[in-house]
Amino acid sequence: MLCLFHSWQCSNQKIELDHAQSQNIDFLIAQAKMLWEQRSDSSAVKNANHILGLAYDVEQNNPEILDLYSKSLFFQGMFLEKDSKIKDSLFLKGSEISKIAVLTNRAFTQKLNNMIGDSSFRILSTLSEAPKELVPAMYWWATNKLWYLNNKAAIERINHRELLEVIMHRIISLEPDFEQGGAYRFFGVFYSRIPGVELNQSKIYFEKAITSAENYFGNKVQKSEFYYQKAEDKSSFLTLLKSVINLDYSIYPEIMAENMFYQERAKLLLKQQDTLFE
Repeated sequence: MLCLFHSWQCSNQKIELDHAQSQNIDFLIAQAKMLWEQRSDSSAVKNANHILGLAYDVEQNNPEILDLYSKSLFFQGMFLEKDSKIKDSLFLKGSEISKIAVLTNRAFTQKLNNMIGDSSFRILSTLSEAPKELVPAMYWWATNKLWYLNNKAAIERINHRELLEVIMHRIISLEPDFEQGGAYRFFGVFYSRIPGVELNQSKIYFEKAITSAENYFGNKVQKSEFYYQKAEDKSSFLTLLKSVINLDYSIYPEIMAENMFYQERAKLLLKQQDTLFE
């Protein structure tokens, strides 16, 4: 009887512990979301990532944590850090977190198990048919990976080309406007950095990104930084960046922080024009 009581007591304590842990995770997520909404303040983003890291250590399969954490890591790496090693570590971590989220998703693994072929072929085939629910995780997997690879040797980008193309083409087929035309913007950057690809492909995708989200400064700033610079078109580079600087970044609250940082990036690129177009 004592053993039964002891077993019941332990079981009850475990239920209470699990409940408390679940409540704590909910609290951490709520705090991180609140900080994310304040992301124009750099300290808020870094605090959000610290909190999300704590939550992720407890629940590594929580989609809500995974999506926000990988996006927030990218934001910190993209806008807040100057040191290339720190930026790379953030991009790599964001990519790996999102990759795990995709590969461990139940719908994904069920489809993967029904595929025929070697491991690489099966993963690519499953990604090409991935459900819409995986768009955020796939997007941040590929986007963080691109920026991690951006300053690596070209062969590194070439080696990942097929994987990244499959992911982003699937996103375009499911949700082309996701993250302000993010998949189009991705290809605009990517195709300016891959040897053997016609540079005009970069231009085409940047134009699609701008059409998809014309109020998002990032589409125009990245077109200047990657396409116009590679095309050695200094006049268009200057014109587009100056147009961004003359805009009010606070008009669209949902993307105000991103537009603010991209406007600062536009100012920096203008200062660097003589170096960039030597």
